[in-house]
Order: sequence, then C-alpha cells, then structure tokens
Amino acid sequence: MPLVSIVVPVFHNSGSLPELLRQLDRLSEVEPEEFEFILVDDGSRDSSFAVMQELVRRDSRVYAIKLARNFGSNAASTAGITLARGDAVVAISADLQDPPELIHQMLEKWRSGYRVVLAARESRRDPWLSSAFSAAFWKLFRHFALPNMPAKGCDYCLLDRQVLNALKDTNEPGAGLGMVLWTGFEPAVLHYHRRERDPRFGRSMWTWSKRLTYLIDSFVSFSHMPVRAASVLGIALGTVGVLYALAIVFSKLFLGGQLPEAYASVIVAILVVGGVQLLMIGILGEYLVRVLEATRKRPPFIIERVVHSGAAPIEGSLPRDAEVPPAAVAELLAQVGPATDIVERAP
Repeated sequence: MPLVSIVVPVFHNSGSLPELLRQLDRLSEVEPEEFEFILVDDGSRDSSFAVMQELVRRDSRVYAIKLARNFGSNAASTAGITLARGDAVVAISADLQDPPELIHQMLEKWRSGYRVVLAARESRRDPWLSSAFSAAFWKLFRHFALPNMPAKGCDYCLLDRQVLNALKDTNEPGAGLGMVLWTGFEPAVLHYHRRERDPRFGRSMWTWSKRLTYLIDSFVSFSHMPVRAASVLGIALGTVGVLYALAIVFSKLFLGGQLPEAYASVIVAILVVGGVQLLMIGILGEYLVRVLEATRKRPPFIIERVVHSGAAPIEGSLPRDAEVPPAAVAELLAQVGPATDIVERAP
C-alpha cells in the first residue's frame, strides 16, 4: 500500500499542533494510503517539542524531530522530507492557515499521474502591508526568475518520490520550492484561500528580516537579474557623467557659460559613484556568499533528537519493511547530512 508522508516544520506552534494532527488524522481515515506524520521542531523556545512528544505517544505514525537550533523553515522542511519514507510527501505549515483538507484533492491529482502538486494561494487575509509586499515579490519573481511559479506564491505542495530522488543531488538549501519547479516536472495547481491566523495560536514568526532574506535567496538562486541590473545602472550613470561633462565644455566654449562650483560637483560625483560601486559590490557579495556556503559543504540542518514509538525510530530512505536498529539509524542520519547521537523511543 502506498505511503504518504506529511512533513510539518514547527516553530513556536505548540497551540496549533494538536488541532492540526486531529485534522490530519481525520483525513487519513478516508484515504486508501497509509500515512506518517513527521514533525520537525526548528529550534522553538516554547513547548512545541513537548507537545510533539505527547503526540508521538498518542499516535505511532508520528515522528518528532528536534533540530539543534533554528535553521529556518526551508531547512526544517528539508530535514523532514529527507527522512520521509513516503511514496509521496506533503509539506504543510503548522499554523493551520493552509487547509489540511486540501490534501485530499492533492492526492487525487497524484493518483492521476502528476508528480508535483502545488497548492497556490488564490487569496489571503493578511495585513495590507504584508499582502502588498507578497504581491510585489511574487510578481517580480515570476518575471525575472521562474515564470511557472503561481502568481501569488506557494509553500504548500505534494512531491512524488521520483521528484525527491531528483532533488537529492542538489545543494541549495535556500532555494526552497523554486528547485522543484526548476526540475521541469509539470505541476498540477490547486487554488485555495489562505486563512487568517487564529490569535489563539500566537503570532506569526515570519518576521520582515526573514522575508527579506527569503527574497534575496530566491532571486540569487534563480536569476542573474541583480548583477545585470547593476551593470546597466553603472553604464547608465557613466553615460550621464560623460554627457554632463560634454555639456559643461560646450557651454564654456560656445555659450560663455560659467563652470559649476567645483566643491558641489565633486561631492555629488563622489556620492553618486561611490553609492553605485557599493551597490554593485553588495550584489556580487550576495552571489559570492552562496558560492562560499556551497564550497564549505556544511549540512543544512543538524538533528539533535528523534522520537518515535514504533520498533524502528526512523528509517530515512531505507525500504519501509526494513528492520533497522537505532545505531544503524543514527549512522543513516549522519550520511544524509544531519548529525545526531540520540535516537529515542517514546514510552
């Protein structure tokens, strides 16, 4: 029987996790596939991991994975997807803004032959500033990087095992969902309304600094536009400078004009040219930093603890019916990137 893995990155989501698992459990009861639920704690400082451990005790299909620190949502999702055993893997947020019931339609698309199913936001109830920023970002991203990205963005998706195998050799932890579209598998797209965050479940941890980092990572990973824009800006300013110099010479020689004040001209030239140079250096630096990260080959995440109530705590990419002792599991986790010395069995 096919296995479906549900991967949930968790960061300060202790309030919403029980309700999310209740809805996922109800979904699994009406689907023909087997299910497993992989919860990845991305360095939460609240009681999220304690809640995850309680969910493990209640349901043998739940795996609780604790990362050593906060590596980011993409890294947490990658950790869960890397260790998922499913023939299909669904990545969903933990805050219940993405409707779990949509998984039913995603599975129908997967059974019909699609290897990638995207749940795209058709509308959203977020603060106007957040919505405006999101709309502008996705419009630019579609225009300059990946034209096949859904118009209003997408984080909620289903991936077939064939797609996951194709992504194993990539080493771009900051690229996110863009790597899935980069592979070229034709996606099925489902549209949904993104819910407003329930205040009972706390505030969003998606800060503006994280959004800016995500914006830069996305553009640098899939577009050369920033470097080319810097080059065009340099050429444009150089052209303006030459034309301005010619205008001054022509005015002095043929129109009897006065030369501009030297002090003001020099200051303006220094500020403009210096600012453009720093901008270009910064853009090149963003690309070089990512080259440096790739050459270092640091793991995108480090697993501190894995808790499960079954006979084999977690089997990674091994066959589902394999008998794997905890020591072998720890060795497997080290091979796929994370490092861990503790693999626990929940009581």
